[in-house]
Amino acid sequence: MTRPHLLYTAWSFPPSRAGGVYRAVATVNAFAAAGWDVTVLTVPEQLFRMSTGIDAELAAQVDDSIRVMREDPDVPAFQNDLASWPWLRARHPELFKLVDLRRDFRSFPEPNYGRWRRGLEAMAERAHRLKPVDLAIGTANPHVDFIPGWHLHRTHGVPYVMDYRDAWQLDVFSGRRLVTATPAVRRWERRLIGSAAEVWFVNDAIRSWHAQRYPDFSDRMQVVANGFDEYKESLRVPVRPGREQGLTFGYIGTITPNVPLDLMLEGWSRARATEPELAGAELVLRGYIGHFGSGDATAAKRIEAAAADGVRYDGPVGKADIARTYREFDALVLALGTGRYVTSGKVYEYAATGIPVVSVHDPGNAATDVMAGSPAWVRTETMTADGIAAAFAQAARVARNQDMAAREAAQEWGAKYSRISQLAPRIEALSPGRT
Repeated sequence: MTRPHLLYTAWSFPPSRAGGVYRAVATVNAFAAAGWDVTVLTVPEQLFRMSTGIDAELAAQVDDSIRVMREDPDVPAFQNDLASWPWLRARHPELFKLVDLRRDFRSFPEPNYGRWRRGLEAMAERAHRLKPVDLAIGTANPHVDFIPGWHLHRTHGVPYVMDYRDAWQLDVFSGRRLVTATPAVRRWERRLIGSAAEVWFVNDAIRSWHAQRYPDFSDRMQVVANGFDEYKESLRVPVRPGREQGLTFGYIGTITPNVPLDLMLEGWSRARATEPELAGAELVLRGYIGHFGSGDATAAKRIEAAAADGVRYDGPVGKADIARTYREFDALVLALGTGRYVTSGKVYEYAATGIPVVSVHDPGNAATDVMAGSPAWVRTETMTADGIAAAFAQAARVARNQDMAAREAAQEWGAKYSRISQLAPRIEALSPGRT
């Protein structure tokens, strides 16, 4: 029997360390495990080395059968060698940017990325010639990643899926339309959704927002939650021995300006000063500070200043070694920006460990919908220093008293969020003969 062929487009693909890369790896691996040949369209590795940074170990998690095609999109925003800049950019960067935007908008209404459309279409045609494509999936952002599927559908009748990791028009933090949602963006989104086989969203809040705006196409909109992945070791970690000497709270994730860092540290300081169970406790932060290699000096200084309260930063951790890091924690901190549509991929991984989780985010966030019902979850009732302090104190008591039976019960509850559980129904529905 001939193996079906998936064409998958993702700007962020290993060795990139950008957040969406984990969803991409899990998706292509799941299709490969289900008997598909998979071709990935992405950008050169060097682009990640010069921007977001790399996670070399994650690349080893990609199934060996997967073919990867890379093309340089020639985006100035990722060209950091000043010696290679043209005279206009070096002398008049604002004017250069204005002129350069025309290159994008001539092809696709997306700053920096629109110019990649022609290259993606050419790569898609090459992949289709090598072996006819049965299904195309593009994961955004950037949203130009949707183009190969749309192009092959238009030229060869190939069904395609639009996988939104975020939203093109919706600001998931404010709930308002983004200023970049121009009339051209709205036209393109309607055109793409109108001919897609399926449109995936990471939570129901974002799916509902789009269904209200495109009611004629709501039946093709699916929720495919991020879920958790397991690599070298299981995420079902045991209760840490030695916690009676002092609890260790852990935060794992990129520390961006959307993370309520100041409030979290203030709440931690107040709780540690008043809650007996937090005597001698530590708060360990793991992950990158800022999306890009230059980091965030303000956030780094704020963390350093909190050292007297038992706060320390231990740097990033590779995804493949994540289970070992969880073994060092007695409780986890889920700190997120405010927004009804905000979930975060980390919430599913936290749930899988069974470790007590304290949510340091607005109760209205979509992450609350995920954690509701967990036997190891503590919510912050109000996003104030006192509200966060109360949540830390309660989480300390839960962590101190959690035995292995309670840990295992929480792990069983979180097991439903495995990435494979999220993807399997969609792979079945999209297999040849079903689309």
